[in-house]
Amino acid sequence: MNRRCTLAILVNDQPGVLQRVAGLFGRRGFNISSITVGASEEPGLSRMVIETEGDNRTLEQIQKQLNKLIDVIKVVEVSAQPMVSRELGLIKVTAEPSVRPEIFGLVDTFRAAVVDVSPNTLIIQVVGTSDKVDAMIELLKPYGIRELTRTGVTAMVRG
Repeated sequence: MNRRCTLAILVNDQPGVLQRVAGLFGRRGFNISSITVGASEEPGLSRMVIETEGDNRTLEQIQKQLNKLIDVIKVVEVSAQPMVSRELGLIKVTAEPSVRPEIFGLVDTFRAAVVDVSPNTLIIQVVGTSDKVDAMIELLKPYGIRELTRTGVTAMVRG
């Protein structure tokens, strides 16, 4: 049975490391649902957070293969423990003045924010779990989504 897995991978901050990690997934036929990369608390190291899906055997194989890469320092399955995960979405919607109060109501309900206003559009920022971002997108579809971008998931073990 397939399950979603979130991995936090500490890697050397070197050119080509992202390509090698992503290449490992591609060569083995593993799919990456989401990937984020940024600085870590350690100078010279970056943290990648990758969401993937597979059965237990496949997910174990992914972790073993990652640990074989020279620039990989540590692999942690954060989804196996209580974790905090967040994603950011920016959604540009068509928003004539007559429908803006409805959209602002949705924004307030989701604790999102309007970050840009133009004569015919609004850009809404929503931060939360992937499910929250998905729900916000679904509710905004009837207004006409002109553009959409998402950061991908970042996560950390609680405590």
